[in-house]
Amino acid sequence: MDTDSRQGEFRRFALDKVVPFAEIHDRSQKLSDRIIPDLAQNGYFAPFLPHRWGGASMDMVTYGALHEELGRACSSVRTLLTVHDMVAHTILRWGSSGLKERWLPLLARGEVLGALGVSEPNVGSDITAVEMTAVADGDAFVLDGQKKWISFGQLADLYLVLCTYSGLPVTFLVERDRAGLSVEPIEGMFGTRGSMLGLVTFKQCRVPKDNMIGRPGFGATVAQTALGLGRYSVACGAVGIAQASLDACYAYASGVTRFGALLKDHQLIQQMISDTITDTVAARLLCRHAGALRESGDFQDIMHTFIAKYHASTAAMRAADRAVQIHGANGCSPSYPVERLMRDAKIMEVIEGSTQIQQITIASLGFQEFDRQRLLAGGDSFGQPSGGRPKHQLALDTVSE
Repeated sequence: MDTDSRQGEFRRFALDKVVPFAEIHDRSQKLSDRIIPDLAQNGYFAPFLPHRWGGASMDMVTYGALHEELGRACSSVRTLLTVHDMVAHTILRWGSSGLKERWLPLLARGEVLGALGVSEPNVGSDITAVEMTAVADGDAFVLDGQKKWISFGQLADLYLVLCTYSGLPVTFLVERDRAGLSVEPIEGMFGTRGSMLGLVTFKQCRVPKDNMIGRPGFGATVAQTALGLGRYSVACGAVGIAQASLDACYAYASGVTRFGALLKDHQLIQQMISDTITDTVAARLLCRHAGALRESGDFQDIMHTFIAKYHASTAAMRAADRAVQIHGANGCSPSYPVERLMRDAKIMEVIEGSTQIQQITIASLGFQEFDRQRLLAGGDSFGQPSGGRPKHQLALDTVSE
């Protein structure tokens, strides 16, 4: 079955099982008890895992379509799968055979829920400045520190946490029931309010050495592996928000009359909807391209995932902003979904790397690719002749003469 056909399946699931609870999740600041069993029954937890670990071996493009439809229905539900899947993906990529055997089947069935612990109270998500420490003690490590803004920190059974050990970054899997681990709910957030954020505190928390993923000094790479998948999921979820905003505009503008005509017949409304259509289609194509590169193992998947996340998150914010504007005062009321969509869209510009971090990173990767292509071309100066003027300018001079 191709991606478009599967997307129809995902959409039907979202309409039936997720959409009815989206406002409830937002207002109650927690997920409905029905959501996790429904996701598990349909095999939507870490579906990219190979069959041997209980997964569906789902390709990355189809995976992106799943997260688009869940983001279209409820960003908090999509967030649950994002953080859970980051843990499963990291164990699959870097975990020992023992860790894979122990955790991947449970994660695939949704019997254990995973969460990522990178952000901290004093350093945010700057993985080069992590303050949480790990100290070796016999056959274990003792962890001390805090992780903040942890999506589904209140609900998770297993945390993947980034620490420092003797000045080196290192990651551990930490079970929820370990002595010294405590969770404090964080409530009153602006958007994705059903994501059950937590402040996770580790106080003399002992974990076995076997719970280490990778080796000391390799922790940043492990964390980036998790964040790479998360960034792709967020990008696809942002496309979902943009599409949901567009859907709301179609419905509202087709049924409301102002100044003697339906809103959809006013040219400025048409312009706003046209811009939203274009933004949404472009974001979806960028996500599919990034997914195809991730699936093929192309090294450029990193840059194109950043591009997809940057464009999709900003497109979602523009789409939601226009949707609220088209709805007028109704758009500022919780009686209409665009109010929630706008709050959720703003979160997409912050998580998994802010818009500004995306811009800096994309530019840096662009220069790296420029240098790589120049080397492949044998040192060609790419438009800068020895005389100092660009080649295209020389050509223009010739024409003008």
